[in-house]
Amino acid sequence: MNAYLLIILPLTGAVLAALWPHKDTRPLFLPAVGLTHTLLCLLLLVRPVAVDPSAWLAFDPLARAILPGVSLLFLVCACYAVGYLRHKEQDNRVFVPALLLVLGLLSAGHQARHLGILWIATEAVTLACVPLIHFNGTPRSFEATWKYLLVGGTGIALSLLGSICLGYASLHGGGSGDITFTALLAQGASLSRAWVLTAWVLLLVGYGTKMGLAPMHTWKPDAYGESPGIVGALLAGGVTSVAFMALLRIKSVVEAAGQGVVASRTLLAIGLFSTLVAALFLLRTRDFKRMLAYSSIEHMGILCIATSLGGPGAWAALFHVWSNGLTKGALFLSAGNLQRAAGSSSIDEVRGMSTIMPRSALLLVTGMFAITACPPFAPFFSELLIIRTGFAAGQGWAIGLFLACLLLAFFGLSRIVFAVVDGRPKLKATKRTRLRESAGLILPPLILLCASLWIGLFTPDILKDAWSAAVLQLFPQP
Repeated sequence: MNAYLLIILPLTGAVLAALWPHKDTRPLFLPAVGLTHTLLCLLLLVRPVAVDPSAWLAFDPLARAILPGVSLLFLVCACYAVGYLRHKEQDNRVFVPALLLVLGLLSAGHQARHLGILWIATEAVTLACVPLIHFNGTPRSFEATWKYLLVGGTGIALSLLGSICLGYASLHGGGSGDITFTALLAQGASLSRAWVLTAWVLLLVGYGTKMGLAPMHTWKPDAYGESPGIVGALLAGGVTSVAFMALLRIKSVVEAAGQGVVASRTLLAIGLFSTLVAALFLLRTRDFKRMLAYSSIEHMGILCIATSLGGPGAWAALFHVWSNGLTKGALFLSAGNLQRAAGSSSIDEVRGMSTIMPRSALLLVTGMFAITACPPFAPFFSELLIIRTGFAAGQGWAIGLFLACLLLAFFGLSRIVFAVVDGRPKLKATKRTRLRESAGLILPPLILLCASLWIGLFTPDILKDAWSAAVLQLFPQP
């Protein structure tokens, strides 16, 4: 019942928020529902419940390893949204329910143990994000929304075709066509090799599009660049995580079918390609919101590289899901503050933000060092673990290329961030009414950075146990 409650609670909140008549108090539904959802997730993290193997939805070890982090990110963003929406002229009757709808659908996606349910939840999340991306109502946000829909819709269509192929792999191998992950894992070696590989390619491209892996990343810079900071934070730390979780579940089926080597090699190739593409774009982009999109592409590639390294790599990947989500959330919120104050996100128009918005500028610089794996923040420890695992697995050449991409990404990120915060403020920014750096705008990104610092330095044993249980679920063989 707790698994369903994690879905029902946000969906009910979305309906109530849509019916609520008062614009000023409607955003309060976000932290209220977010706090309840996070407390329930943490309760299930500390006291995991037994899972029925035949259940289509359950808070199983993999959901336990990722969903609490997504819920925590949503809670902090929800608290930020209250202050953010207070100063927005647009009506939030659609925005607030859409955010709660996204939380409920993410909960369903992370707990889906049936390939069809997983696809439905992912498709629904895609549609629910549309009004969020278009919230600012500008021509560029309209263009970004359509690009998100077209590219994301293509990916979802391919993942549906891949799901059908995986079901046919079961039928062709003498099974019943049951596409619950429990049944597919049990059938294992009897699955048709040709259909499993076909399904893997389609599902990798389909869910890889939702993650924003290169070359399926073209929607990301526009969507992240034109949407509000809170939306970018949830897209980067929440929506992409459900697509990554889908790939983890599907890879375990491919492993059980005896095609794990092929899956690992393709993940390694697409992961390295994504980190390289992101690093090159970071060296040339002049927009600090798009900078965060390319950074997200890089970190999705890092997750694929880690997953290609087997069980220990998957453990490191789960660690990185948390470290990237929390840190990237802080970056998006602080960058959103700077954009609102300056009226632009282009470094050609924005300078000297350390004078205009000193606290947000400091948070952006700190977040930049954190996301580029500078100690002692969590990304340093998760990426260091991935590097050590890669060398132990004999992938020294791949880790060497990976390190080179990380160095290029650091140069690109630092170039943009210091261009924004240093120098003399542009005339356009100084003429704008200064955005007051209230506690509601500063504390949420600060809390996320502190959480990243805490998880890096003092990783709780309960999280380590959750990640270990998830890896054991995915790869039960020694």
